[in-house]
Amino acid sequence: MFTFRISAIVRQPNNNISIRFEDVSGNFPAYKAGQFLTLSFEFGDREVRRSYSFSSSPLVDEPYEVTVKRVDNGEISRLLHHRTKEGDEIQVMEPQGLFTYEPSAENHKTIFLFGAGVGITPLYSILKTALVGEEHTKVVLVYSNSSREQTVFYEELLAWQEQYPDRLHIEWIWSNSKYLLKARLNREYIISLVNEHLNGSMDGVFYMCGPLFYMDLVRFTLLGMGFPEADIKRETFHFPEEEEDDDEKEEEPVDTTSYDIVLKFQGNAYPMTIPYNKTILDVGLEHKLKLPYSCKSGMCSTCISQVTQGAVRMDYNEVLTDREVDNGRCLICTSHPLEDGTTIEVM
Repeated sequence: MFTFRISAIVRQPNNNISIRFEDVSGNFPAYKAGQFLTLSFEFGDREVRRSYSFSSSPLVDEPYEVTVKRVDNGEISRLLHHRTKEGDEIQVMEPQGLFTYEPSAENHKTIFLFGAGVGITPLYSILKTALVGEEHTKVVLVYSNSSREQTVFYEELLAWQEQYPDRLHIEWIWSNSKYLLKARLNREYIISLVNEHLNGSMDGVFYMCGPLFYMDLVRFTLLGMGFPEADIKRETFHFPEEEEDDDEKEEEPVDTTSYDIVLKFQGNAYPMTIPYNKTILDVGLEHKLKLPYSCKSGMCSTCISQVTQGAVRMDYNEVLTDREVDNGRCLICTSHPLEDGTTIEVM
């Protein structure tokens, strides 16, 4: 763990705040554009973690910054919005996440960034990094919001566009626009934008962050245009505090067996029994193990582990590829063993 001190809290539109930090520990590792920061809070003997993408860029001389949307029933988002102040110190974990952009001076690509609402956060970090770290890369930001007034980083993005007029194009999409054809992103709109900025070439890479239906629209459109899956990257925001709707809850699993497993962590082996209704991470935390985790929902990469014996099933997986799963990788935050003797090594 590292200690950050809040240096500033900036109010943003649409119930968002940007929190800027300074590293009190003095040894926080370098982060990559697009990664997230996990904050840790202690409430008695209960630890709560929440992850927020960096909106700052590692290549720009600016403080560490994350941007947080207020969730009505969110324990941590309410705390950050209403109870934290400049000077407060917060425990944080090292940067995590696979949704990254690493600049290269040789790049001559066009980067498309598709964002909706607070999904701009990691994209803003990538935008700044690509413009500062590369000389020839062009960036096309397609940014959807309900209105200009509700657009996070609006003035800041205009300043970046003014600084890089030949390399940055911003497509503002506001649902309150009177021009209905450009009030919402749709398949034809995406195709038109991509063709306009690529001039028929396939030399583009795509990053997206927003609601699942939004990212599915973009992804399926791009795949239909012939772009390879490897060039289409997405980051999923998930708020653990949000309650599930009753009609979204999964049915109880048929297998109600408890299985005995061995969890290997930091050179030690821990035998434990996993009930059908708990994940491997749940039981590991009950055993007071300081396991790596963040989202608890299968949407980040913090708890990736390796099954070395036996098998598991995952309730949800937004991170691992089919090949990685076939090779035994799993996310212990959503994993349940399928047989006794299953052995898992936390990476």
